[in-house]
Amino acid sequence: MSRSLFGTDGVRGRANAAPMTAEIAMRIGMAAGEVFNRGGHRHRVVIGKDTRLSGYMIEQALTAGFLSVGVDVLLLGPLPTPAVGFLTRSMRADVGVMVSASHNSYEDNGIKLFGPDGFKLSDRVEIEIERLVAAPATIKLADARAIGRAKRLDDAEGRYIEAVKASTARGLTLDGLKIVVDCANGAAYKVAPTVLWELGAEVIPMAVDPDGFNINANCGSTHPGALQEHVVMHGADIGIALDGDADRVVLACEKGRLIDGDQLMGTIADLWKRDGRLAGNGLVATVMSNLGLERFVGARGLSLIRTQVGDRYVLERMRADGFNLGGEQSGHIIMTDHATTGDGLMAALQALAALVKSGKPASETFRAFEPVPQLLKNVRVSDADAALNAAAVVAAIAAAEKKLGTCGRILVRKSGTEPLIRVMAEGDDSELVRTVVDQIIEAIPRQAA
Repeated sequence: MSRSLFGTDGVRGRANAAPMTAEIAMRIGMAAGEVFNRGGHRHRVVIGKDTRLSGYMIEQALTAGFLSVGVDVLLLGPLPTPAVGFLTRSMRADVGVMVSASHNSYEDNGIKLFGPDGFKLSDRVEIEIERLVAAPATIKLADARAIGRAKRLDDAEGRYIEAVKASTARGLTLDGLKIVVDCANGAAYKVAPTVLWELGAEVIPMAVDPDGFNINANCGSTHPGALQEHVVMHGADIGIALDGDADRVVLACEKGRLIDGDQLMGTIADLWKRDGRLAGNGLVATVMSNLGLERFVGARGLSLIRTQVGDRYVLERMRADGFNLGGEQSGHIIMTDHATTGDGLMAALQALAALVKSGKPASETFRAFEPVPQLLKNVRVSDADAALNAAAVVAAIAAAEKKLGTCGRILVRKSGTEPLIRVMAEGDDSELVRTVVDQIIEAIPRQAA
């Protein structure tokens, strides 16, 4: 059985439309509760969410589903996705759930599930949950005396804040640093400014007034323009932009220039290598990471292992081969010594530790390598598979690969979270890169758009 409900990062879609309806959310709660029924103990689930309006509906529907199969529910309220992974394990929960559509706008929502070890679920477990969601009559409901109880965990924020601070080098202080932090009106709107302030920084918070509709709206890691402006305007040392569920991060240097996930991974890998903390003598990234990163780590005797797009695949390779650092160009940085999933706030603290240690401005500290010219464009389609298999598209991709030769590469794929085809090319000749991307986009059948 193949997966149809779960994508590359859980279940995601338009709120109040399949699959993100209250009914399906309740079924997911019922199904996950049955799958993680692991014996005679009292079972429990922790449920977190971001700040979008539909989170109330999905959270309550999931709660009803879990309670109906005898699982107790601990409600965390708005907290970053990595906090749910952390609390699932630290609270000895049987399963964890995050209600979020990450960097998408408020109209969308999603459901991410974590196993008792705090890691996201394997394909095998997701397929089993899908099977039960499709056949809810086969799920065993709890006896009237065994229905679960729900309550709110009042100190969830404090537990996560302390865990984030503990992930830094002992004695790290941010005294003297002025930091702008953009919380995307999302899940980290309270915890991120608090962590930075408690470590000694002068904090200028942005996008910390969620209203249910403004999550990721012209703010956060996918819209960093305002952050860049504020860093320069306030004379800050650095800017930090998180996304809606705070599992990814991008930075802005004191000049307002962006620092993406590739530069962060390069900087952290170099620092950890010199400190003897880098496991596996390399790192794991995706096919989207810049060729410049690969050249940078190679020059230092390190390896760069590439996976398909999706932080779950990066993490699977890290765990299989013993790496403790990996991530995506978009800002998902995974550090398995400290977290079970990408953690934007923890990654930002590792970057700040590198900044403090270097004694140099951010514009120098985080320019680990010169990126190879890279261009990514998205095309919205109704049927991605049909568009990708069109003869004209296949021919255009082949022609692009021939033109780039050994001096670049091309990647055309469908998004795992949105109805998009993503066309990316990189190479030493920026004009050639632009030409081949535009030629492929032009070949995509208009009837698929």
